Amino acid sequence: MRGAILAGGAASRYGGAPKGLLMVGGSRILDRVVARVQAVTGAAPLLVANASGASAWRPDLKTIPDARPGFGSLGGIFTAATAEPGPVLCVAWDMPFVPEALLRALVEGAAAGTYDAFLPESSGRRGVEPLCAVYGPACGPAIARRLDSGDLKAISFHPDVRVGILSLAQVRAFGDPDELFFNVNTPDDLERAEALWQRRA
Repeated sequence: MRGAILAGGAASRYGGAPKGLLMVGGSRILDRVVARVQAVTGAAPLLVANASGASAWRPDLKTIPDARPGFGSLGGIFTAATAEPGPVLCVAWDMPFVPEALLRALVEGAAAGTYDAFLPESSGRRGVEPLCAVYGPACGPAIARRLDSGDLKAISFHPDVRVGILSLAQVRAFGDPDELFFNVNTPDDLERAEALWQRRA
């Protein structure tokens, strides 16, 4: 299992600032996510980022731009899934509270079944969290077809692959899903994240 950090978003709600470089609890969000993914996969993750100068954010990581730019989150997932052989654990770079134990459960769940994608159930609008999930090689062609058709929803390709789910009850064993998958999109989110970090600490 390899890892990938998805940092390709334009951060339009944050005025174009690189969200993952923001500090929560005294550390950059990116560094927190990298450490947790690396602890689970045992190797330095790939950084998928389109910003100029992104390779300087973590010089120790291999940084690549989206293989097909301009396709949002689904384009980032496609890039991670097709960059190298084998399955990949993908995590968005603006999620400061995703715990190592949850990531390990996703990797173990993906390995335990004949799945092409393995995602945690969430209480959000999609019902699952596609930016914290495992994607196998079969996802590449399935996503490519959706990109070609202009269907850019992050879960649009799910009917075309075998999808496994870490149930909401299992996710809740690691904490409140709204906190686990909380992502920093705005300055208000950053304030909430810092307050949440202090409360959890």
